[in-house]
Amino acid sequence: MTTTPTTPEMRRRFDEADKVRIHETTLARPALRPTARSLREHFSSEIGQAAAELENPHVEPRVTEADRASATPASVLLGIVLREPEPTVLVTQRHHGISFPGHWVFPGGHAEPQDTDAIATAVREAQEEIGLSPERVEVIGRLGDYVSHSGFRVAPVVALVHPPIELSPQPGEVEAIAEIELSRFLDPRSYFLFRFINRPDRAHFAMDTQAEGLMLTGVTVSIAIGLYGELLKTQPVPL
Repeated sequence: MTTTPTTPEMRRRFDEADKVRIHETTLARPALRPTARSLREHFSSEIGQAAAELENPHVEPRVTEADRASATPASVLLGIVLREPEPTVLVTQRHHGISFPGHWVFPGGHAEPQDTDAIATAVREAQEEIGLSPERVEVIGRLGDYVSHSGFRVAPVVALVHPPIELSPQPGEVEAIAEIELSRFLDPRSYFLFRFINRPDRAHFAMDTQAEGLMLTGVTVSIAIGLYGELLKTQPVPL
């Protein structure tokens, strides 16, 4: 699938930043290759259902307790598409006319009054944003919440998506839709830490997908790292 490049300013800032590859540091962990069965087993286990709140891995000011208390409930869908030869994860690029233009994110949004829970919010938002039919979605669990600096308490809902699926971006909100191999989310070689030259007090994680113009940053990469860390608790390491 063709992707839309990041903005020139975003690209310039990333090119100028100092970067450290995670697999070359003490933060390196084993790569994982889970199956649909092992994912179901993880999220049905006691460990998988504990859902401890996700940590912010970036070096930046922490969200205050006041901000945490007033955060707006929201959900995103980590839709793992059961493709062959390996599963992929759905991501969307935000339209260039809205907040955080051009950023790649998981489908999702804030809760609506009609939503019965965080799962309902994630499934509804995925249907509205990319046309993903709820009939193709098998929810298997969720990660702990992630409280963002933008004022949201995000519930990451994990689901298996069963092809065939037909997707279409919502005009004015979604610029493009892409799929990233699940194995990239679960491999330290995909991640790097970057530090802008003029901000020595900050350092942020990003995930390199090796697709032109498609990089995960911010809250999205925080949740990706959270998924990786969660699955490390139970998934066997490939030989």
